[in-house]
Amino acid sequence: MSTTESQTISRQNFAETGIAKGEYLDCTFEHCDFSRTNLSTIDFVDCRFLHCNLSLADVKSAAFKGCSFEHCKITGVNFGECNAFMFSVGFSHCVLDYSVFFKMKMKKTPFANCSLKQVDFEETDLTEAVFNDCDLTAANFQKTILEKADLRTAVNFNIDPEQNRMKKARFSGQGLPGLLGKYGLNIE
Repeated sequence: MSTTESQTISRQNFAETGIAKGEYLDCTFEHCDFSRTNLSTIDFVDCRFLHCNLSLADVKSAAFKGCSFEHCKITGVNFGECNAFMFSVGFSHCVLDYSVFFKMKMKKTPFANCSLKQVDFEETDLTEAVFNDCDLTAANFQKTILEKADLRTAVNFNIDPEQNRMKKARFSGQGLPGLLGKYGLNIE
């Protein structure tokens, strides 16, 4: 397996050329197109993705360890198929609509200024995750662990406290409708 270390890779269209299988350590990918690219079995360790498109990428058995995504489009990606061992990611100013994190362990994951519309967080461990200024329209929270998670500035979520573990999770007063929606209450 080849190893690429400490490289900056800019403006590559992996959607057309594919990406070499192997391990990428401490690499920065800038303005790269990974849309519909097969990333399966590739290891990304301590990598940064800046202004990249990863929409509909195949991440089956791919490893993301200590990776950050900034200003990326990551729609329709099934992270639930990733290698779960040491899975660690962070997202800032990303569009993650229609992505899946089914059963992933994502403790302390930061989401900042992200669109998370219709994202599937079913059975995901989001203990101490932070959702700063995130849009969670129609996101699926079922049997999700949200203990100590911070959703004070998140908007448009609908979370059933009876279907999720939420001890010490943080919400603003404006978030109450998203927690009580199933009761049909008029909160003013």
